Amino acid sequence: MKKTISIITLGVAIATIGCSTSNADNSTETVTPTTEIQQEKIINKDVDVVEFKKLISSNEGQILDVRTPEEWNQGIIEGATKMNYYDNDFKKQLAKLDENKPVYVYCKSGGRSGNAAKQMQRMGFKTVYNLLGGITAWNTAGKETVK
Repeated sequence: MKKTISIITLGVAIATIGCSTSNADNSTETVTPTTEIQQEKIINKDVDVVEFKKLISSNEGQILDVRTPEEWNQGIIEGATKMNYYDNDFKKQLAKLDENKPVYVYCKSGGRSGNAAKQMQRMGFKTVYNLLGGITAWNTAGKETVK
């Protein structure tokens, strides 16, 4: 009889330990931080002529031509701000733009403006669109320029 009671007691003890261990192992606790930090969405995108035209037509941003003065004399997209990519103070010039407004940047073929877009992103600009193919693609598509 003592053996039976001991076995039953042992069984109950094992079952109790097993259940409490089982509950501890199967329970998962989700820790939710008390504060959330939301990252701002950064856009640095290459776009074709059609999308570039659509974007600048919204009049919500800044058009930036990063070609040389000689190239500007051949015509610019209306409303563009001119900043020569090769100027020693180019970064300082970029800092004059509003980093919270979209920037639509172009050059002759897309290389300098692509590099300028990366520079602006590093400087904290939120939204930058680079014209693929530059002013060459713009002219080929028959889009208007002004002198």
